[in-house]
Amino acid sequence: PVYSLTNYIVLGRILYYVPYFSPIHPGRVISTFVGLDIIVAILTGNGAAQVSNIDNSATGLRLGRGLLRTSILLQVICFLGFIALEVIFHRRCLRGNVLNQKLRMIIILLYASSALILIRNVYRVVEVFQGYTGYLQNHEAFFYVFDGTLMLINSIMLNLYHPMMFLPHSNKTYLCRNGVTETEGTGWVDKRPFLVTVFDPLDLVGLLTGRNKTTKFWETEQAQGDDPRLHGEHSLAIAAPAGTRPPLTGETIHG
Repeated sequence: PVYSLTNYIVLGRILYYVPYFSPIHPGRVISTFVGLDIIVAILTGNGAAQVSNIDNSATGLRLGRGLLRTSILLQVICFLGFIALEVIFHRRCLRGNVLNQKLRMIIILLYASSALILIRNVYRVVEVFQGYTGYLQNHEAFFYVFDGTLMLINSIMLNLYHPMMFLPHSNKTYLCRNGVTETEGTGWVDKRPFLVTVFDPLDLVGLLTGRNKTTKFWETEQAQGDDPRLHGEHSLAIAAPAGTRPPLTGETIHG
């Protein structure tokens, strides 16, 4: 769960960095997937309690095994949904031609970490479905390879290539559509009540009714990559007021 939470946080920060291609409100990545993980944890705890109770009836044991299997399958399905968000966002970035070196590196890092977690989850599915008398449960080497070693690799990778090496420190700083200029805006504001955003993170109700309560700040602020002055060889030479200098290459614009 800790490594999954790390990936939720990283994807959320990436979506803040490129908000116009985000398939979901960046702040809802954590609340949505952590909420689903809590449901999985509740099912797992109840299932484990039923199975480990030596005084439980045969019906209770079957119920416990069913809860464990349901929870581990739900965990994999939820994480596949998370990976789907990564893929959708990546494809949009490719079509929008905004993948600079930093963005490309952080997406690769997230894919690699997600792949390691997914392999570990698949191992856990097989282990749970085999049960306590299964081959995997009785051969500890599989645990060291598909659980311990994979998560150790994940830890080393995230420390060597820390996500904040590739992302701005403020989630109000975002990448303009030219894929080069970074600017600081007002940030993404969702005016819906918090509980509504938790249960409807994609604002499906808003899509169906034609109501949009999400402020698309990148469409109204001046420092946009759509400005023809932001393209080509002099992409960062944005017009500056008299008596001031234009921003230097790689310098963040505050607007």
